[in-house]
Amino acid sequence: MDILRKIQQHREDERRLKWEGTFSEYLEIIRERPEVAQSAHSRVYNMIKDAGIDEVDGNRSYSFFSEELYGLEEAIERLVEEYFHPAAKRLDVRKRILLLMGPVSGGKSTLVTVLKRGLEKYSHEDSGAVYAIKGCPMHEDPLHLIPHHLREEFHDEYGIRIEGSLSPLNVMRLEQEYGGRIEDVMVERIFFNEDKRTGIGTFSPSDPKSQDIADLTGSIDFSTIAEFGSESDPRAYRFDGELNKANRGMMEFQEMLKCDEKFLWHLLSLTQEGNFKAGRFALISADELVVAHTNEAEYRSFISNKKNEALHSRIIVMPVPYNLKVSQEERIYEKMIRESDVADVHIAPHALRVAAIFSILTRLKDTNRQGVDLVKKMRLYDGEIVEGFNQVDVDELHKEHSDEGMSGIDPRYVINRISSTIIRKEVPSINALDVLRSLKDGLDQHASISKEDKERYMNFISIARKEYDEIAKKEVQKAFVYSYEESAKTLMDNYLDNVEAYCNKNKLRDPLTGEEMSPDDKLMRSIEEQIGISENAKKAFREEILIRISAYARKGKKFDYNSHERLREAIQKKLFADLKDVVKITTSSKTPNENQLKKINEVIARLIDEHGYNSISANELLRYVGSLLNR
Repeated sequence: MDILRKIQQHREDERRLKWEGTFSEYLEIIRERPEVAQSAHSRVYNMIKDAGIDEVDGNRSYSFFSEELYGLEEAIERLVEEYFHPAAKRLDVRKRILLLMGPVSGGKSTLVTVLKRGLEKYSHEDSGAVYAIKGCPMHEDPLHLIPHHLREEFHDEYGIRIEGSLSPLNVMRLEQEYGGRIEDVMVERIFFNEDKRTGIGTFSPSDPKSQDIADLTGSIDFSTIAEFGSESDPRAYRFDGELNKANRGMMEFQEMLKCDEKFLWHLLSLTQEGNFKAGRFALISADELVVAHTNEAEYRSFISNKKNEALHSRIIVMPVPYNLKVSQEERIYEKMIRESDVADVHIAPHALRVAAIFSILTRLKDTNRQGVDLVKKMRLYDGEIVEGFNQVDVDELHKEHSDEGMSGIDPRYVINRISSTIIRKEVPSINALDVLRSLKDGLDQHASISKEDKERYMNFISIARKEYDEIAKKEVQKAFVYSYEESAKTLMDNYLDNVEAYCNKNKLRDPLTGEEMSPDDKLMRSIEEQIGISENAKKAFREEILIRISAYARKGKKFDYNSHERLREAIQKKLFADLKDVVKITTSSKTPNENQLKKINEVIARLIDEHGYNSISANELLRYVGSLLNR
């Protein structure tokens, strides 16, 4: 019943938003709210802008796309700032077809779908309201009724520029239905809806021999010719092509470069001049955003053909590469699984992360920068703190390969392999090792992967496995250490007290006896050795820590457990080293004693309650880590 109430509410809301009045009444609306008369490109840009823009470290993030597209922030920022924004300002870029070019399953179709669904919703809001001549199959802009010789005066009075001419059908209707009285022409508010073919169109190429240009521009209704007497009578024409129906909004041109040339030439006139030819009529004006998408191979083939030069000059190409951030790739997989019928299967923590690590590694290109391998590059791209590198280094790495992310393993392959694992195992839980095994097996079945790439990908699976080994050990470490964060903080505070005393040549005071004592070099070395700090390098490392603490203090920030990546790693490894024997004995014993069994059950409970495992995946993790430690 709740869903029926919501449907009724939606129907009532739409009924409340409907408006109908004369052209003279419409002029009063745009006098008060000039944004109502905005162009299609301006409407799309304002829709994106109104949803919210966040700016972090000079990079912009658009809330409009954030729930559906992950890891494409740079591509989206470029799309908005280099196309939608200048197009909204009526600059020449609006006279170009927007072509999204990228690898399969990279997010091109999703991006277009987000725009289409967004326009449908935005047209129901006051800021996105759209009005059209009532009864017009093309939802024509009412301002086209203003004669050309009065448009300059109209601009002076209203501040609104009018582009385009009244369509042949409305020219006839103006004379026959309204006796030429423009002020009496009826105007209505419309709502974009792809299903109802209002303001949003989609064109998909089929067999060039059978597909008719009428699919784009409409066609003659031969059954009415006897009634109206001529094929050139606009009443005998169906204005029902995709270009007609997408007027005032946007049209998606799927796989545009696969189309026959005769379809593409209509887009030249539409984008450059804002009109197209249909039937035996004068040029028909249309205001719409044309978005196409294709893959890189087809685009390269297209531009290599000299016959396409005219069309190529009227296309703005926006690369949409694969995501290059592990954390965002995880979100992509989570979304795809959430939308599937296997969402109830338990996927152990880090299983998707390990798959994401593999995928991202296949998309990255080797760098000539000293001290940066692909794993380190992957971490930097994902926003992790890597000692010795900063945001400037990350920006330089991004600039090194303009085509990075345009190849590699696509998300659908990973999800297909995960799905295969779930179906094949027929168990309520899968872990990271199951996923890696399935990814490896699938490479033999992936026909498009060359032998050379397969060898590289097998190596990346091995790297992902090593990454998981470290993750797994840390998970168990956290579960074994009671109040892990508190233990780590206590150890770090103790280390920092000793470092400060060492660097400043001071003594420490025993908290129990109150007597003075020298800094505990043994403690400091036991931590530093975990990350390979040599005896000769210990002084420089400790001074570096002290400088970092001072820098934080000057900025009014507190130096904590996460403030220094290498120190945090050293603390974790030290804690785990102290517990390693306990973990080994407890997890590998075939017949654990009562105390060991109690410890195992406590760890399993903590893994389930605090780390997101279920009983199956928690037991599998413990057994695996036990085997790692016993090697």
